[in-house]
Amino acid sequence: MKAVGFDNEKYLKIQSEHILERISHFDNKLYLEMGGKLFDDFHASRVLPGFQPDSKMKMLLQLSDQVEIVIVINAGDIEKSKVRGDIGITYDADVLRLIDAFRGIGLFVGSVVISQYSGQSTAESFKRRLETLGVKVFLHYPIEGYPSNIPHIISDEGFGKNQYVETSRPLVVVTAPGPGSGKMATCLSQLYHEYKRGIKAGYAKFETFPVWNLPLKHPVNLAYEAATADLNDVNMIDPFHLEAYGKTAVNYNRDVEVFPVLNAIFEKISGSSPYKSPTDMGVNMAGYCIIDDEACQEASRQEIVRRYYHTLCDQRLGMADEEAVMKIELLMSKAGVTTEIRGVVKAALERAEKTEMPAAAIELPDGTIVTGKTSSLLGASSAVLLNALKALGGIDHKIMLIAPTVIGPIQDLKTHHLGNHNPRLHTDEILIALSICATMNPVAGLALKQLSKLKGCEVHSSVILSSVDESIFRKLGMHLTCEPRTQTKKLYHKP
Repeated sequence: MKAVGFDNEKYLKIQSEHILERISHFDNKLYLEMGGKLFDDFHASRVLPGFQPDSKMKMLLQLSDQVEIVIVINAGDIEKSKVRGDIGITYDADVLRLIDAFRGIGLFVGSVVISQYSGQSTAESFKRRLETLGVKVFLHYPIEGYPSNIPHIISDEGFGKNQYVETSRPLVVVTAPGPGSGKMATCLSQLYHEYKRGIKAGYAKFETFPVWNLPLKHPVNLAYEAATADLNDVNMIDPFHLEAYGKTAVNYNRDVEVFPVLNAIFEKISGSSPYKSPTDMGVNMAGYCIIDDEACQEASRQEIVRRYYHTLCDQRLGMADEEAVMKIELLMSKAGVTTEIRGVVKAALERAEKTEMPAAAIELPDGTIVTGKTSSLLGASSAVLLNALKALGGIDHKIMLIAPTVIGPIQDLKTHHLGNHNPRLHTDEILIALSICATMNPVAGLALKQLSKLKGCEVHSSVILSSVDESIFRKLGMHLTCEPRTQTKKLYHKP
């Protein structure tokens, strides 16, 4: 079993208390820019074992009577149909998903802001759709000279042109489907409008990473750099914090670079800035909740290697460049790790070499590694999944959980009626077949009951997997990596 390194209950308590304390610094109105993922923050749960993926939501629920959510989406992202890589849906679809998710747990969504709006037809259509659904929508426009031309920005022709977002609660959480949506600009625009109305509102930033009170080269912070290799984010010592307090704090380049401009904007809006450093703007308390530093370090080293494989595969598919790969290789060097720390890699490659076909390996909670090979009936992912369930259930490896007589008709359906050229069963198909067999076969039922034990297990494939298999491993909560090679030399690969 993997060691727990993070006290989630302590985090929920002190994080909510710290945000309430920050609200009190202002006129009972705080705009909190919420970075990262509010739901399903799996990166945080991987590098801080014990951190629950829904921790931010639970924390906000403790303040639910004071919280209002504002979701920001960039009109350009709507126009380009930008897609969230982790869940495979467009940003505008994700706005709808987020609204449903927030409402589903009892949080109030006040409105949606469409930023950088300049009459884009797709953005206008999305605005009408939201309004038809009963969601308030406000438009924010491009500002010439942003963020450097401060006199123009803080004027009726700058922030003054933006529609004032009507809010009703003390804590306004400003979030978005992804980076570059305009969260910070929305917060600053609101400060401008609030001060014009005589309300001395405040601004703060909630980013889990980098963890400001961990060392610069701590694996947790290096893992964050690996996760954002394609964004060119670089962790650095906050020079403003060091000068103001004589204390070392870690931030990242974009916040450090923009801080002098933000400071000037604060001073222009309110007459003075409440902060002496970009670290001051943050409210993240995660660093105080680490209870086993070595466990977090080891988890983060593993994450860096996983990110390395993900980036290699993205490069192979034309979705990342060599610079991103080289950056993660440098981070691996800083963390003192190689791909050898990931035991499933060696096991999968050895099985692939032996069979001369794609193979996969899974590391079980007790450290045991099982492998699976490609056969005429099953793909390697399906085979290793069944082998893992057998091992977890204490089922003899020789026992066949799904009879060929069950697999045969599914293959016939795929190839003769659904247009598939590959007769082998994907992981979703094999799990459905196993579920059917479980109604008649107690051993299959025993195997099916082991599925929950796969959460958090490591898995590696000797080839890039189909989106179907990748999705199944993700839904099971498993940590997947692949070798940066495709099974065939075809240019187009069906999902």
